[in-house]
Amino acid sequence: MHNRTNALFAGADEGGDNRAMIATLVENCNTSGMDPHDWMTETLSKLANGHPANNVGNLIP
Repeated sequence: MHNRTNALFAGADEGGDNRAMIATLVENCNTSGMDPHDWMTETLSKLANGHPANNVGNLIP
C-alpha cells in the first residue's frame, strides 16, 4: 500500500515515469538476487568514472 500511495502523489507525469523507471530497476535487482543499493552505487560510480555512454546497457541489472 505504501508504494501505491507514493505513486499516486508523484506530482506530475514525468515524476511518475521516473518513479516507475526506478521501481523497475530495483525489482530487476531483486529478481537477479542483487542488492539494489549496491548496484546503484556501483553503477553511478562507473558512470562518474567515464563508463562509455554507448555501453550503458551493460550496466542494467
